[in-house]
Amino acid sequence: MTVTYQIYPRSFADSDGDGVGDLDGITARLPYVAGLGVDAIWLTPFQRSPQADHGYDVSDYCDVDPLFGDLAAFDRLLAAAHALGLRVLADIVPNHSSREHPLFEAALRDEPGARARYHFADKPNNWPSVFGGPAWTRAPGGQWYLHLYAPEQPDWNWRHPDTAPFFDDVVRFWFDRGVDGLRIDVAHGLFKKPGLPDLPGSVRPVPGRLREIVYACDQPQVCNARCLP
Repeated sequence: MTVTYQIYPRSFADSDGDGVGDLDGITARLPYVAGLGVDAIWLTPFQRSPQADHGYDVSDYCDVDPLFGDLAAFDRLLAAAHALGLRVLADIVPNHSSREHPLFEAALRDEPGARARYHFADKPNNWPSVFGGPAWTRAPGGQWYLHLYAPEQPDWNWRHPDTAPFFDDVVRFWFDRGVDGLRIDVAHGLFKKPGLPDLPGSVRPVPGRLREIVYACDQPQVCNARCLP
């Protein structure tokens, strides 16, 4: 059995006294974590993000948010963890991006083909957000975009041919950097039912439970999604 210690960087340890935890703070306390007898650490999202949802709204999947340090700080953390015999798992968020991701900003500008990378519709369906309220927000030009979570977290369209290769590159980036594994956030929600139909009237999802939005998760293609190389 492997024991993994979850670390939320923002509150774990602050190395520079600015009141926010950071990667160097984690590195300084890795001997303590190793002394607990754990085998690995799992870092919740530390990539670039406006922090609308604790870092789960990622604007750059291949960089560290300045709030927590930089890639050099991540490399120091990784080297220190490996020297102590700890494996390092990073969080990847492939179901949705930040509203400030360059590809979504291009979609909001309605650049050719950009909206196909996400889920835009002329008329929203009746899906609710996991966080409460509708799962759709109106974009410039009158269309609506899907966000199973916050409006700042538009859902990627995993039926678009460029989505899987995009995340192949993201995964490869972190494995090439030396991480030992990844935790895939909302893996069961990557594919939505084709056509994004309304939920039946008998289905009344409870906020906070994605699987109750039955057409938004656990589709057959999830088992075949190429989110790993």
